[in-house]
Amino acid sequence: MEKSKQHFENLIIGFGKAGKTLATYLAKHGKQVVLIERSEKMYGGSCINIACIPSKSFIVNAEKGIPYEKAYELKNELTSFLRKKNFDNVADLPDARVITGAASFVSPDEVLVKQAADNEEMIIQADRIFINTGSEPFIPLIAGIQSSKKVFTSASLMEQSVLLRKLLIIGGGFIGLEFADMYAKFGAEVTILDHGEIFLPREDRDIAEEIFKVLSGKKINIIMQASVQKIADTPNGNVGIQYKNKDGHTIDLEASAVLVATGRKASAENLNLEAAGIQTDERGFVQVDEFLKTNVPGIWAVGDINGGPQFTYISLDDFRIIRDQLFGGPYTTVSKRRLVASSVFITPQLAHIGMREKEALEKGYTVKIAKLPAASIPRARILNNTTGFLKTVVDSKSNKILGCTLYCVDANEMINTIQTAMNAGLDYQTVRDTIYTHPSMTEAFNDLYSLI
Repeated sequence: MEKSKQHFENLIIGFGKAGKTLATYLAKHGKQVVLIERSEKMYGGSCINIACIPSKSFIVNAEKGIPYEKAYELKNELTSFLRKKNFDNVADLPDARVITGAASFVSPDEVLVKQAADNEEMIIQADRIFINTGSEPFIPLIAGIQSSKKVFTSASLMEQSVLLRKLLIIGGGFIGLEFADMYAKFGAEVTILDHGEIFLPREDRDIAEEIFKVLSGKKINIIMQASVQKIADTPNGNVGIQYKNKDGHTIDLEASAVLVATGRKASAENLNLEAAGIQTDERGFVQVDEFLKTNVPGIWAVGDINGGPQFTYISLDDFRIIRDQLFGGPYTTVSKRRLVASSVFITPQLAHIGMREKEALEKGYTVKIAKLPAASIPRARILNNTTGFLKTVVDSKSNKILGCTLYCVDANEMINTIQTAMNAGLDYQTVRDTIYTHPSMTEAFNDLYSLI
């Protein structure tokens, strides 16, 4: 039976931040667009359904002392609300259509869509195609990891309605640390197994050591140089992990669950990219140029799938690049993107932008370093969270801020001020002498930069 075929000006595969924003913008400007999403539970993309929003909801409610089971309900209410809002924002536009189903290429300008509701298949031919399928957890090759019913990813762990009282986390990166901190606040016993020799190797040692101390103080057991050998569910309903420690000795642990937090991979396995001739890198991410264009004319890749920084706000910025290409504007390439901050939602938060001290020194800069304990900030004392410190790196010759790392309460908000200053090319004195509201965490920059 011949499949039905439809033509659209614009086809977007994936409901992530870049895709949904682009779909809305196109439709509001009279451009025909169809958005394909494989699951009705993913309207709005990973961030609001299985990543940033639900995890931060859990974290905030844990800090408030709300029991896990209630926090789980609040998380579901929030994601359900946002999922419907995101769907309606696109589907209600006259020039936009949302189809729920699995998409796969059959040619450079044609995509086969198997609709979720009835398995009916159709071919969509489009003038322009935007791939926005994101990324997914990477599962390492460990004996028993696939067969265990007690092994979770960050997404599936948040779907557990009851607190798992003893959690083992494989991976000591930022996702693992966020979940470790969150579960510890809910009262769970947490152990992190990290294969690396150095805790948070990218960070300056003073920052990493402070984070290690704080997390350990919450009774989170962090074990470095741990090589996991096998995983197996136990007869009593738990899960066992066997690993080799730094001395080569075999150690057995048992827990309620295992969280695998060992990185991300491209979510492109079922797209049949080969049929369109689309090139990928060794990790499976779609290769793009500075215009976010693939090697195939008329096809772009936006968001996590193109292998760039995996942040929602980067996906939004990818949209801006596409918007200016299609509608005219100066912001048309990734090369025009300026410095971008990052945040990790442990407690207190960790935020960073620019170069760390060690990076600046390696690049040959002569630098001035300033550090300020969070305990010296009045607002931190009001918030009863005086843990951590602020650190900045300044070029001794130009007085420009080269980088800033904040490990303190509200660091995720504060870092935006430094991002603005750095991208505007301001000297550190401007940040030092700015009048900030009082009492606020941001006014700590008066004191921090007075130390230069």
